[in-house]
Amino acid sequence: MATKGKVLTLTEVNPMVRCIPTSKTDILVRRAGEITRELEQGAVKPFPDVIIVSSGDSHGAGMQPITFVRQVMAACLYPELLHSDRLPSDVRQRAQRLLGECEGSSVGSYSCPLGLDAVRRSVAESLQRRDGGVISDSDNIFIQSGSHVALMRVLKVLLHGEGVSQTGVLVPVPCHPRFTQAVWALGGVPLPFQLSEERGWVLEREELQRALRDARGRCSPRALYIVNPGNPTGHVQSRESIEEVIRLAAEESLFLLVDEVTESLSWCDCVFVCLFIRLCLSVVSVLFAV
Repeated sequence: MATKGKVLTLTEVNPMVRCIPTSKTDILVRRAGEITRELEQGAVKPFPDVIIVSSGDSHGAGMQPITFVRQVMAACLYPELLHSDRLPSDVRQRAQRLLGECEGSSVGSYSCPLGLDAVRRSVAESLQRRDGGVISDSDNIFIQSGSHVALMRVLKVLLHGEGVSQTGVLVPVPCHPRFTQAVWALGGVPLPFQLSEERGWVLEREELQRALRDARGRCSPRALYIVNPGNPTGHVQSRESIEEVIRLAAEESLFLLVDEVTESLSWCDCVFVCLFIRLCLSVVSVLFAV
């Protein structure tokens, strides 16, 4: 009987996945792992350990988790804790309320793919308070297990076409590499535009226009990805910069993908204020009214 070869080889792998380039971050993480192993084996270095911060893993870098959140999760997963004095009363009340929204009072039951209605309403109310009264509809809230998963789902809807009709996505540089890799893997074309380091990593309209011009004839730019505060730079975009970006997106019919998951992790003197929702409503309405 002839010996069969491998069932799965690189030729059977999705070509979109095969074309994903290795990111510089991946190279750095591998090197950090090598140095860590050298230290564990007794190698002498001018430092005692390695802290990997390139992935944005705040807990891995030593940041402590929020106790209240972990306690509520524990009570929801193990309801016996609701009858114990080991947890504060506000934790037990919150967990009891959340379990009451679940079928069978169990987080193991099936729920709406968008997230629990009560949680989505709570998120909408929180966003409305944060954004100075701008109406937030819970029907437009989608709960996902992290911003990367949410972005992947949106990209799956947006990306299509081949050749000059293939969807292009404007991506800032520097940027977390996982997003760029996701665009490649799902059949899109990442279109890099450089943030201005000299001006504090600000978004410049001229650079965005340059990236759009360069993309013409080889793909169809349809989306613009913004991270604010920036990852990995921690910069916070100014109101003026955001207004320019929104105007350009409206003029060029670009879908705005705004990632604000790092809103509490800015590394500059600026205070982060969510402006994209408020300014989109005002700037775009004014733009189209004209």
